[in-house]
Amino acid sequence: MELKNLETLSAQLGSKLKENKMFFTCAESCTGGLLSQSIVSVPGSSAWFGCSFITYSNISKHKILGVSKDSLNTYGAVSEQVVEEMVAGAIKESRANLGVAISGIAGPSGGSPERPVGTVCIAWKLNDEVKKTDTFLLEGDRSEVRYSTVIKALEVAIELLQ
Repeated sequence: MELKNLETLSAQLGSKLKENKMFFTCAESCTGGLLSQSIVSVPGSSAWFGCSFITYSNISKHKILGVSKDSLNTYGAVSEQVVEEMVAGAIKESRANLGVAISGIAGPSGGSPERPVGTVCIAWKLNDEVKKTDTFLLEGDRSEVRYSTVIKALEVAIELLQ
């Protein structure tokens, strides 16, 4: 049932991207490929999805996506500044038109008073402009936080193409 909802949203995103002759990419940390999995579960997604980046560690965020060490040290991996750099790197590397970047603390451990478990930052970039960056405090266990994150990422991506 849950997967079906992700597939439905992914198919809606794909339809909008195909309509506009655009490509999608994503850079995922705490979701570990769940967004990419939901995208490729849509038949024909290769028409609008070329690649994604799973950059779980800070070193991979820096080396693969070009996130600055200063940003990682100053703001932390779970920050709006870092997801903006992640999405910029994903768009640059993939040459996609629309990108989403996700970083968060899915739990059950790893939280802090400033960034409790369930804190997730997401950035959306359309062509050359970061269109939206947001921080969410999501409830639930690790699986629920990851799932809710992907729902939010897809819903806003669809809205940006409306």
